[in-house]
Amino acid sequence: MTESSTITATAPATAAPAFEVLPRDLSPYRQGNIGIDYVHRFESGRPGPHVLINALTHGNEFCGMVAAAHLLDTGVRPLVGTLTISFANVAAYETFDPARPFDSRQLVHNLNRVWSAEWLDGPEDSPELRRARELRPVVTAADHLLDIHSTSQDVEPFWVYPAFARNSAAALAIGRPAVHLVMPGGLGSGTPVIQHGHFGEPSGRGAGMVVECGQHFLQASADVAIDVTRRFLAHFGLMAHDAAAESPVAARRFELLQTVVIKTPEFRFVRPCVGFEVFAKGALIATDGADEIRAPCEDCTILMPARTTIVGREGVYLSRPLA
Repeated sequence: MTESSTITATAPATAAPAFEVLPRDLSPYRQGNIGIDYVHRFESGRPGPHVLINALTHGNEFCGMVAAAHLLDTGVRPLVGTLTISFANVAAYETFDPARPFDSRQLVHNLNRVWSAEWLDGPEDSPELRRARELRPVVTAADHLLDIHSTSQDVEPFWVYPAFARNSAAALAIGRPAVHLVMPGGLGSGTPVIQHGHFGEPSGRGAGMVVECGQHFLQASADVAIDVTRRFLAHFGLMAHDAAAESPVAARRFELLQTVVIKTPEFRFVRPCVGFEVFAKGALIATDGADEIRAPCEDCTILMPARTTIVGREGVYLSRPLA
């Protein structure tokens, strides 16, 4: 049940990342106001939805930290309803080492794969499981959830969400990012926070969405995170709309067909991939020991290809374009 954290092989060497955004001291935000470290809640006193903005689900995805700190530093308060701001995996974040910038993603478990009863109520223990159990009532209390993430490669931002009408309606109304990855059957490699509780149910009461803002350490990704967070809050009425920021964009939607989890140390792509590469039906995408990963459809578009081979983690997401 425990995910392997041993790097058993590596992908072809890539250039060292540019560090335009680095960690800042989060100790001023540690003491929240609901009895849970790094969780801050603000009530408007007026009827309206409860919106949760969640950052640092992965410890090296700094754009969410920037967006959450922006809300707190600028004194954003909800016009209606309730706003909760959470820094999730601060323990992993605090281990960041520029010499090994991808290692602080997690300490033991992936905090974004353990949001099922099997994990949360199970016997295993880790810093991530303890934090998820601590944050469970925070997530459960929210009507709408924005979980802010970034990618290891410098690709255009995109939404990720379960294929419920309430999620697609929110993403289309918010407008940016223009790319959507829709999950009709869930993630397929664990339970992310946006599938926890009512967020994972067809009859759930609100939107649960991930925004992937761009490469982990780029200022552009932090700028996207701030913009999308403000747009998300405005969409649900907690902030005023910025009319100057409104402009129509054409959505490009993809349906997740398969999540490939790495089985062996021999996992390899047939060519270097960063994401959004397109393969013809039947084309070889990668090999994993004796297994071949082939495109299951025409115009198969891959997302988030692994930059390093780690057995037990996702190797690549296979999707198809939606009309």
